[in-house]
Amino acid sequence: MKALCFDIFGSPDVLYYGDVADRVIGDDEVMVKTKAIGLNFADTYRRNGNYHLVGQPPFIAGYEGAGEIVQIGKNISHLKIGDRIGFADVPLANAELVAVPASHAIPLPTNIGLETAAAMLLQGLTAQYLTTDSYQVKPGNVILVHAAAGGVGQLLVQLSKHFGATVIGLTSSAIKKQNVINAGADDCFLYNEDWKKQLVDKYKGVDVVYESIGSTLMDSFEVTKTGGTIVFFGFAGGNPPLIDPRMLMDTSKTITGGDLWSYLTSAEERLKRSAELFNWIEQGVISVDISRKFALSDGAAAHAFLESRQSTGKILLIP
Repeated sequence: MKALCFDIFGSPDVLYYGDVADRVIGDDEVMVKTKAIGLNFADTYRRNGNYHLVGQPPFIAGYEGAGEIVQIGKNISHLKIGDRIGFADVPLANAELVAVPASHAIPLPTNIGLETAAAMLLQGLTAQYLTTDSYQVKPGNVILVHAAAGGVGQLLVQLSKHFGATVIGLTSSAIKKQNVINAGADDCFLYNEDWKKQLVDKYKGVDVVYESIGSTLMDSFEVTKTGGTIVFFGFAGGNPPLIDPRMLMDTSKTITGGDLWSYLTSAEERLKRSAELFNWIEQGVISVDISRKFALSDGAAAHAFLESRQSTGKILLIP
């Protein structure tokens, strides 16, 4: 089969599209022929060597996708060949064929397309736990969302508005700012402006910051009200500085971390959380913005585009 691979860590140039051995499924797995694969910043972290990878080269990144079952393990009776499924936490996803544990397979309702599933499962489930588990967004909260034009950012905007919060976005260009407003944000500032002063002057600070940049962590603390919370879930802009616990004590501020794998702990959790996402889509609470599609063979260009900060919404890889 074909897959998007890399043998060494580095820039997008280390990626290549080549032949690898077909996967062999276990008794409790299904083989999925992928139709769409979600690209995420975590994939660039793996390519750069910032995330641990198991095994030997060639490495294959990716955890999210959707497709059709083409082979069934002998212990599985609730799925069949031809079923449409999505998955959010299955490694080696940047390939034509992916071995998916039955416990990780998420059957898709008829109204959820394969590209929609590949575009929303990982980021949608991330936005879900961030707004309900890491911090439970409540009516009246004032919330700041970093990288608000991105895939997770737009979903955080939409869900926070659904839960009754006032939502402020941060982004890097006027075009992206309009995308954030279109997603439902009450306000949006640009990183190249004096956004901290504008935000504090206008809103007197925020209750919660969704921090995914990393290098902006201390800026986030500056605009957080006394007693407020930073939800840290990514470092797309570089590693964060070390935090002095005395600062947290003196300001009565809280920082909490979030990782999706801590919440996708069972088949029941995956099905319950994805069903809530599907319901939100059906009700119009959230919508998925597919920014751009690349052939899987053009994966290096897709990585470069994601890291260029030109994208809004979700990038898909199409086998």
